Amino acid sequence: MLFPGVPVRAWFAGLSLGCFGLVAVGLELQALLHLAPCPLCIFQRLLYLVIGLVALLACALPRAKVGFAGLVGGLAVWGGGVAAYQTWMQAFPELATECGMTDPTLIERLVDWLGMQNPALFLATGFCASRDWEFLGLSMANWSVVMFAGIAAYAAFVFRRRD
Repeated sequence: MLFPGVPVRAWFAGLSLGCFGLVAVGLELQALLHLAPCPLCIFQRLLYLVIGLVALLACALPRAKVGFAGLVGGLAVWGGGVAAYQTWMQAFPELATECGMTDPTLIERLVDWLGMQNPALFLATGFCASRDWEFLGLSMANWSVVMFAGIAAYAAFVFRRRD
């Protein structure tokens, strides 16, 4: 077994800190570079926060690790799908229906409502198909696909641990 002495609480605490750290980095980049997040960006931010909160709850209830790891894995797959869709929109903007250009989807309505409740964290003012920031040739949406895939793999690892 890999890392046999590390308790399950530590794995979930690390995941929680990582997710909250990703949100903090995103907020800092948004402020420093004057980026305008789109509805899909904000929804991904929300999923990182929810995964972080689920991981915190798992720290308090480590005996339910299988359920929490499964929930985290499912949320990560959902987030990866949203990020992959945004990646597709950025790669083929001429084929994509831009967020906000049609009747609002459930995600867009949720993001709009959250933006009214807490604009500093959830206000979406950008376009989903724009690539305003890149690092090592990858956009923020591309990096989010990588991060959600990593979270899903992490959840699978915790799920399979024998404690």
